[in-house]
Amino acid sequence: MEYLIIQLIAGALGGNLVAALFRNLSLGTLWNSVAGIAGGGLGGQVLAMIGLGGAAAGGLGAFLGSVASGGVGGGILLAIIGVIRGALAR
Repeated sequence: MEYLIIQLIAGALGGNLVAALFRNLSLGTLWNSVAGIAGGGLGGQVLAMIGLGGAAAGGLGAFLGSVASGGVGGGILLAIIGVIRGALAR
């Protein structure tokens, strides 16, 4: 359960980081965080199911794996939503 919380927090950070790097994908701070949280949870769980999440390692490896998978998942989901939003705006 604690790894899921870490993934959600890392997802929010990852979503906001991607939005800061690519301003055209930004949805605003609140929605960047919401998309990041959703992506962090989904990304972390999907990577854990295929054995890349790091939770099986235990200790520091599990923590770092959760941070990485959550952050990447949050950033990817925000990027996907930002691209779709931009395409629909045209």
